[in-house]
Amino acid sequence: MKKVYFKTFGCRTNLYDSQVMMNSMQEYTVTEDESEADIIVVNSCTVTNGADSHVRSYISHVENSGGAKIFLTGCGAHTKGENFLKQGRVSGVFGQSEKIKIDDMLSREEPFYEPGDLNHIDESVVDDFIGKSRAFIKIQEGCSFRCSYCIIPHVRGDARSMSEDKILEQIQRLARNGFGEFILTGTNVGSYGQKTGSSIASLMKKMSCIRGVRRIRLGSVEPIQITDEFKEILDEPWLERHLHIALQHTSPQMLKLMNRRNVYKQDRELFELLSSKGFAIGTDFITGHPGETQQLWDEAMKNVRELPLTHLHAFTYSKRDSTPSATMKPEVNGKVAKERLHELEKIVSEKNFAFRKAFGAPLDILIESQKEGMYVGYDQHFNKIMIDSDEDLIGNWITLQEYEVKEESNYGRV
Repeated sequence: MKKVYFKTFGCRTNLYDSQVMMNSMQEYTVTEDESEADIIVVNSCTVTNGADSHVRSYISHVENSGGAKIFLTGCGAHTKGENFLKQGRVSGVFGQSEKIKIDDMLSREEPFYEPGDLNHIDESVVDDFIGKSRAFIKIQEGCSFRCSYCIIPHVRGDARSMSEDKILEQIQRLARNGFGEFILTGTNVGSYGQKTGSSIASLMKKMSCIRGVRRIRLGSVEPIQITDEFKEILDEPWLERHLHIALQHTSPQMLKLMNRRNVYKQDRELFELLSSKGFAIGTDFITGHPGETQQLWDEAMKNVRELPLTHLHAFTYSKRDSTPSATMKPEVNGKVAKERLHELEKIVSEKNFAFRKAFGAPLDILIESQKEGMYVGYDQHFNKIMIDSDEDLIGNWITLQEYEVKEESNYGRV
């Protein structure tokens, strides 16, 4: 059987989609060693120019290595796929809805472009996650928000939810296969159930009743999606003590320019509530969006310093064609945007260090990998910890009473 290597870029939704493709293959076998692959499937991201650049660079790397056929899927299939195909750099391009037909896609001899259906609802059930100790569960697809800078609705479609029965069946199977931590992912996970009479909180409650489910973690949610129903589950022991809530900015004027639905004053009240309950809190943030004057930036950083943030996913603004932000003025110099990004990262890094030093209680850790002789895991606050041990700990849960808190990470010995 020919060997297929999957190179996955971008978000956890893409990680899930890659696992679906791996589990759907019958006529090919998966390899985790790129050098022995006959075929390479590039599951691409296109959320920023940097994401596009990483995909291009990787395809060049494969071309220079020689031998393997390249197929492109993921969000970049909709924006860059046709160009790659015309240039003869890939053998075929297919959209996310075509992934369960992976055998058919890889067996085609002639170049093809199959963008698929942006209204597709995933019916796949995944039994295993190759090379992973945590299970990623895609619960919804697409986004119905129209933030002015974002291209994702154009490549993923409007929000739609997966079948609750399918999701719960998948979790039961994975729990039987030894998985204890489940990460709910999607393009806009907090919108789950809006058109089906369910909700993200209701789904998690049902998940928690499945034997073997130890910890449930969410992907990024919007502030307005932390509803009263959601707040009722904040004290549940199975909910990870970390929530990632997308703000994108903290200047009210910038939030309006970005066509965001959140309001800073309400965001701050929500974050203070979560902090009072012991949650670590992450957020998304864009620096250098058109219209971001120095005065608005200073206002935003004053607000950031007031927030109990511990984690950050931030990047400089990247112009995406066909979005309202692409034509907005004045533009922010790229160097200035990077300087602002570094300023923001420094503030949140200091807040994370302070949070870890102040915690002082036992850490509940799932060990995921080994690197340079140390085991790497994540605790209940989604903080990384490095552990020295003579035992094989990969995939194990451990409770660590004593550990050292350093600026870059926590360290322990088992």
